[in-house]
Amino acid sequence: MHSNNVPEYSVSQISTAIKRLVEDAFTYIRIRGEISGLKFHSSGHIYFSLKDESGVIAAVCFRNMANNIQMKPEEGLEVICTGRVTTYAGQSKYQIIVNNIEHAGEGALMALFEKRKKQLAAEGLFAAEHKKPIPAFPQVIAVVTSETGAVIRDILHRIEARYPCQILLYPVAVQGKNCELQIANAINSLNEIDRKIDVIIVARGGGSVEDLWGFNEEIVVRAVFNSAIPVISAIGHETDTTLIEFAADVRA
Repeated sequence: MHSNNVPEYSVSQISTAIKRLVEDAFTYIRIRGEISGLKFHSSGHIYFSLKDESGVIAAVCFRNMANNIQMKPEEGLEVICTGRVTTYAGQSKYQIIVNNIEHAGEGALMALFEKRKKQLAAEGLFAAEHKKPIPAFPQVIAVVTSETGAVIRDILHRIEARYPCQILLYPVAVQGKNCELQIANAINSLNEIDRKIDVIIVARGGGSVEDLWGFNEEIVVRAVFNSAIPVISAIGHETDTTLIEFAADVRA
């Protein structure tokens, strides 16, 4: 073919054509991959890449969407991102605009659980020598849990029946977005108030790995470890395990 018969495009024309082609083909997709290069920008946007064993795609979650995402993205976590693919002509790049992020199944969460457990154990946060004794006859017990539901009623009923004493309820969300901030703040605040508290119970009922995930967050584990008041962890059923239990003085 003679070169004069080959169509000629300007840079802008070909970039626009590619952009239209890509965006029309991938208006709503779900991509599974591992988060890499995670950056929380001061603007509120979240930038990262999704990668697997043979590919990488850039991703951005803009502030208006980032504020509504239920889970906190973390480096190395396998996730499923929902969104649309777009191109950036200025640098001949493409990326996914993320509208939602979810965990890629229980296996991905447990891999992160084991990684975090190993890191915190290496720091000594679970060491037996740091465990504080629980007073035999507490006069004031603080309970960090939801103010609704069966857990607080069970605790109040059992204490009233077996060993009546003063109970302070510090109500918090025990699952969902930013619940870990409420739980950690509660433990820290109870250590700072100007009254004698003999023991803190952190409690919630059973649930899925995702439901209980707030008690695996580092900020909560460190709050328990740093508490001058002895902490009892009462999370989930007997078969449930969260990282707060390893840092607590007693697991119930």
